[in-house]
Amino acid sequence: MLRDALPEIKTPLPGPKAGAVLKRREEAVPGAIKSVYPCVIGRGEGAMLEDLDGNRFLDWVGGVGVLNIGYSHPEIVEAVKEQSEKYFHGMMNIVTHEGYIALAEKMNEIVPLKSDRKKTMFANSGAEAIENAVKIAKSYTGRPNIIVFSGAFHGRTLLAATMTAKKTYAFGIGPFPDGIYRAEFPYLYRKPEGLGDSETLGYYMEKLKKVFEEASPAEHVAAVVVEPVQGEGGFVPAPIEWVQALRNICDDNGILLIADEVQTGFARSGRMFVSNYWKDAGCAPDILASAKSIAGGLPLSAVTAAAEIFDGVKGGIIGGTFGGNALACASALKVIEIMERDDLCSRSLEIADRCKSRFEFWKERFEEVGDVRGIGCMMGIEFVTDKQSKHPNPVLVKDVVEYCVNHGLIVENAGAYSNVVRFLCPLVVTDSQLESGLTILEAAIEACR
Repeated sequence: MLRDALPEIKTPLPGPKAGAVLKRREEAVPGAIKSVYPCVIGRGEGAMLEDLDGNRFLDWVGGVGVLNIGYSHPEIVEAVKEQSEKYFHGMMNIVTHEGYIALAEKMNEIVPLKSDRKKTMFANSGAEAIENAVKIAKSYTGRPNIIVFSGAFHGRTLLAATMTAKKTYAFGIGPFPDGIYRAEFPYLYRKPEGLGDSETLGYYMEKLKKVFEEASPAEHVAAVVVEPVQGEGGFVPAPIEWVQALRNICDDNGILLIADEVQTGFARSGRMFVSNYWKDAGCAPDILASAKSIAGGLPLSAVTAAAEIFDGVKGGIIGGTFGGNALACASALKVIEIMERDDLCSRSLEIADRCKSRFEFWKERFEEVGDVRGIGCMMGIEFVTDKQSKHPNPVLVKDVVEYCVNHGLIVENAGAYSNVVRFLCPLVVTDSQLESGLTILEAAIEACR
């Protein structure tokens, strides 16, 4: 079975069948939608995919965090099939479908917020969830401005692209919406030299307060939006002490705290959400946006907020044709059931322990491995030219990615300098597959450094 197979490359990449499809892609699909991988998927099971020529790859990208549950889980296939035989679609502005209600109830149960009384709405993508979260915060507070952070990625729609730090994603598409202001995220590997732990926290909090002084007074800020672990920013985790201080500032100034858990959610961190850790530390968010792995590959996203916040939103501001599609809701309910039943949060921590041990060994062994970081199974390895200068090394990462795919492992870069290898392997990976992937990546570093 492909589900239990190991990586195996049978033809030079791309193979003849894949090459023919990639040529068609070049003619039919905009070149701005890029892919550096010479793969055309034929089928996928678990953490593995097979291309049209029979080459087998271990997927450590998982659709960029979409496939925590893996490819083609048979119970999810059955749940979607069963729903498809009843109806595909029922727009919630026209008719009520029970799957939407059941999933909202489940999300209200599992999403950790400051308030215990919650409501949930559904959309189709992470960017939509973020845009809706911002609209909800503005409508509820009556305030116009939003604070985001350096290194942030929140999507490619116009508002989300404005909130996103890396302007490669927004080049030439302005003018941008007003009222988005940026503070410095606590990127501890690249913090100013000589700062101790307590000084570091103070440094980054002062950077936030400067935004209040120089960009938007606190009384005009509706919400602060933060990724618990930055994704495109380089898999940089937000230190819990910083989140606690941020929560206090929000509370003192009537500002809502929005957690963008589009990529971090659904067992990736070792908890269902990173905000579970936040809640344990007394700094849970007011609003949580999720997507990616929520429905095992079907388009779905969610915004969960305190009921009081949703009740303060004016009618007509939120909603949409496909939000909470019946097939996607059926899939999401089964995804959450499997994650809880099979304890994929614990499996995430097992995988993380094994990988972190190896990554830390590489950090000691290779001058080019500058930092290893993350939360649970959302980990990044930052590559530099040397440990002293910490100069980013995107060329090495590019070569490592290419080496890996040609040996049956799909990995992806991240970070402002594209010098981070990110780990988003499906949580259903087998031990032997995981070991195979670690072996390939280690060989890639050795060969390309």
